[in-house]
Amino acid sequence: MPKRLQVSDQIEQIRAALGKTGVQTSDFDLNPDVVLPAGRVLRPAGVLAPIMRKGDDWHLLLTKRSSALKHHPGQIAFPGGKQDKGDADVIAAALREAEEEIGLPRDIVDVLGTLPAHETVTGFTVTPVFAHVRADFVVKPEPGEVEEVFSVPLSHVLNPENYLIQSRRWRGTRRHYFAVPYGPYYIWGATARMLRAWSDRMT
Repeated sequence: MPKRLQVSDQIEQIRAALGKTGVQTSDFDLNPDVVLPAGRVLRPAGVLAPIMRKGDDWHLLLTKRSSALKHHPGQIAFPGGKQDKGDADVIAAALREAEEEIGLPRDIVDVLGTLPAHETVTGFTVTPVFAHVRADFVVKPEPGEVEEVFSVPLSHVLNPENYLIQSRRWRGTRRHYFAVPYGPYYIWGATARMLRAWSDRMT
């Protein structure tokens, strides 16, 4: 099959999966005993899941946060961040942050859709925005915030068998979470939970 058709078919499959209805996720999905306070105020944020072709395979771009950061140092994350006043919505926030954090130009990105928002333990409601990167670009990690930008094959993150449920002590209690390790990269927590929700849609 010609590569052009393969690209179109894969992108349309992703777009269709994101168009399905679904439920919101949270960092507490595997911890049903946690009681969240009523009336809590969550800050909106958007993260970008950039999908691009590498040779014959599809890959997802992720970042490794700087070890010098105060919050979540060294963790694997999507490029993205909180919605600022100048952002039209969380999609605009995700695109702006991706351009700032990894140098991804907005004019080579096609947004394919979003997943329902994910609530984090840090008080954000994060919307995962999935996008097709149509062309190669020069990756420019933002100094002081992004230590590394790397890619993971979609075949890895879309395979439910690659996901683990692990736990650690957090604020005096044991917290369970998803993890989907890839080589030297330990992808866990909110990032892994959002990816698992995507894999469920796709499979």
